[in-house]
Amino acid sequence: MSTAPIALSCGDPAGIGPELAWAAWQQLRDSVPFLWIGDPSHLPSDAIWNIVDAPHQAKALSTTALPVWPVPFARPVQPGTPDPANAQGVITAIETAVTLTRSGETSAICTAPISKKILIDGARFPHPGHTEFLATLAETEQVVMMLASPALRVVPATIHIPLTDVPKRLTPHLLRQVIEITHRGLIRDFGLTDPKLAVAGLNPHAGEGGALGREELLWINDLVASMASEGLRITGPLPADTMFHAAARARYDVAICMYHDQALIPIKTLDFDRGVNVTLGLPFIRTSPDHGTAFDIAGQGVANPTSLIEALKLAQQMAAARR
Repeated sequence: MSTAPIALSCGDPAGIGPELAWAAWQQLRDSVPFLWIGDPSHLPSDAIWNIVDAPHQAKALSTTALPVWPVPFARPVQPGTPDPANAQGVITAIETAVTLTRSGETSAICTAPISKKILIDGARFPHPGHTEFLATLAETEQVVMMLASPALRVVPATIHIPLTDVPKRLTPHLLRQVIEITHRGLIRDFGLTDPKLAVAGLNPHAGEGGALGREELLWINDLVASMASEGLRITGPLPADTMFHAAARARYDVAICMYHDQALIPIKTLDFDRGVNVTLGLPFIRTSPDHGTAFDIAGQGVANPTSLIEALKLAQQMAAARR
């Protein structure tokens, strides 16, 4: 396996990112070497860390200390009190992680949570979110969000939009793109040679023959059938209320869902702490924990590192599969 570590961007330093990075290193050490990109003064006071001169040093250093690639920040940090003056430091950490990974010095990117409001207030951040910023840096037009855990993988075709807008945004072109990117990602990054995809219906009971909605009859049925005829192992549209029990989950590798809550409710119910956010379609691997900055508990030592640990482990597995 390559000695290139994972690049872990610090996220908002007033959130739980720094303490979770320290907790993750304590559990993983050199089994999943990662390079924390941020200001080491933001780490917990008991953290053991060392600055590296080159990313490849992280593997050996990880046995005894958290490897750090330093990024300067404008002001000291108070946990739980985000400061817009530090927005540029957060952005620089993300950009650094992308640069190191695209050059091959790190094998993947794992991103700690950011606050979009703080970035807008402090640096006029022009992007809708973290994922869109990464897509811009990678010059990639279309990416897909996957939530993955040992129990389930889900992909929402539409994400952070009002439910009333879903039927307008959900087009044959968009759904085909989402399915194709997901299919390629499962092969390239998860090592599945012939992945099985299940597509949820948009309407209750997948429209029930048009009685509860007609999108399935008008185009979703035909799109799924067309992609199956092209060689994909794909089924659907299936009633979403019967897709997520254990026997149903055993029949597919990923569930393609039509909107945010249709995808995220089942995975967060089944495996809340171990869910990992994965961005498919980028030229590099990106994972992140499936939680936010949690300013309300930052610095109190109560934040759960499980999702970050799972995100780092999955990034390592994906990098091995891609190689």
